[in-house]
Amino acid sequence: MNVWPPFAFTGIRITRLDPGYWGACVRLRSYWWNKNVAGVHFGGSLFAMTDPFWMMLLLHHLGRDHVVWDRAAEVEFLKPGKGEVRVEFALDPADVERLRTLASGGAKVLEWFSADVVDSTGDVVARVRKQVYVRQKRDPNVLPEPNLLEATHE
Repeated sequence: MNVWPPFAFTGIRITRLDPGYWGACVRLRSYWWNKNVAGVHFGGSLFAMTDPFWMMLLLHHLGRDHVVWDRAAEVEFLKPGKGEVRVEFALDPADVERLRTLASGGAKVLEWFSADVVDSTGDVVARVRKQVYVRQKRDPNVLPEPNLLEATHE
């Protein structure tokens, strides 16, 4: 994924992707081309470094019989990002099983996940929340009753 175009020339690098897809670590280094007019990390880069991971980790564990999409995002910028920043993702197996149960039979589930972007001193630079849409793929011969469940994971 480090050569994926949205990451390739931005200073974003995946430094760890757990073999079991339970977690990942991503870093963003500061270069002249990824700073904003104030000389700190461009907010879009801080968001981009968090973009596909919750969806990707969940999809790996839920499998191809589920639909998993990013539905919404919120970014709270808490401190100017300078130098190298990083973000850790850790997926809880209990959350995967809970989502699998909630989405069974084609129910739509919306779940919020949160990750903190931190600088080299451990200070939180930005808090990024992603809402993920999960649904078990429907059997084309069975029409489930409409159902929308919403949960928050923080």
